[in-house]
Amino acid sequence: MKKSARVLLALACVLLFAAAAGAETLKIGFNIPLTGDIPKVGEESKFAAEMLKEDINAAGGLDVGGTKYQLEFIYEDNESKAESAVSAALKLIERDSVLAIVGPNSSKQAVPAGQVCDDNQTPMISPWSTNPDTTKDRPWVFRAAFLDPFQGPVAVDFAMEQFGAKKAAVLYALDNDYSKGLAEIFRDDFNAKNGAGAVVGFESYSSKDQDFSAQLTTILAAKPDFIFLPNNYNEVALIIKQAHDLGWKNPFMGADAWGNSELMALCGDNCKGQYFSTHYAAAGATGETKVFIDRYKEKYGYEPADVAALTWDATNLVLKAVQNTGGLSGKTRADRKAIRDAMAAIPEFPGITGNMKFDAEGDPIKCAVVVKISEQGEFVFTKSVCP
Repeated sequence: MKKSARVLLALACVLLFAAAAGAETLKIGFNIPLTGDIPKVGEESKFAAEMLKEDINAAGGLDVGGTKYQLEFIYEDNESKAESAVSAALKLIERDSVLAIVGPNSSKQAVPAGQVCDDNQTPMISPWSTNPDTTKDRPWVFRAAFLDPFQGPVAVDFAMEQFGAKKAAVLYALDNDYSKGLAEIFRDDFNAKNGAGAVVGFESYSSKDQDFSAQLTTILAAKPDFIFLPNNYNEVALIIKQAHDLGWKNPFMGADAWGNSELMALCGDNCKGQYFSTHYAAAGATGETKVFIDRYKEKYGYEPADVAALTWDATNLVLKAVQNTGGLSGKTRADRKAIRDAMAAIPEFPGITGNMKFDAEGDPIKCAVVVKISEQGEFVFTKSVCP
């Protein structure tokens, strides 16, 4: 009996191995910052993607034209660097033969990586990049986030309304496409609405800097009504604390790169009461957005920031496009083209970060929200602004 049982067990293992070996797989690449300046952004992207992959694979796989595919997600660390993002894109395209790439997130990496994907005719979607150059004149590149030419005026209008602001100052990272581009858009819009010279301070720094006292001293001497910070969350924490140490008591206005689960751990009381524009508000979320947030919190132990939710939407957009091809040929270049065409043909998508309609550049037309950081450190919905 024992021998028979062993034979049956061995046969079962062989059959399971054969079934797994014969299973169809679908490879998607992720170009994300798992190390470097903003590793939490990469972690949240990966966690959201893994949660989605597990859901689909556990249900038998992704149905594409009647064939079920198990999802294989390949994660490449771009180290929060532009040159590493280019290398990561090439690895995913050439070595791993992925059908599409999700990421990079930050515009500093997404702009150069987008050129690589477009040149190599591989579909790419950035969850978080808001700089127009990421998708501009690149038919193979898409995004799930609104653009800075929309976000900049949202921040301007809110500051004028909320603070009664007539004068503004800006502090931005010169070598960051996102920060520099959004700073310039904000400056031009604020001056247009309040008169030439209404932006009384426009200071920059290198993204490796830790001491901002010289720039902040210049800004405070100009006596603005508020300071606009289009900066990554790790830099925001340093800047706001140093400004308060110098005696600044007026408000700050931030942008979507503030929206990270580590912001309050780094910034603490200094950030409470401040506002920033972003893609969704976790506090008070409802419907499928709340379902996502609750599941993420239970699985990973903390509340997901906007980049996690945007990665969920971006990855679902890729999978929707794959399904809309009607079937895959097994030929990588042909299937990449079919997926790109199907992505471009999606007229509207109901994401957990809001409903999206796509324009000819592959950019979604969607609403932004402004949140306030509460005394409990939560990002609380304040208002929604739609195009």
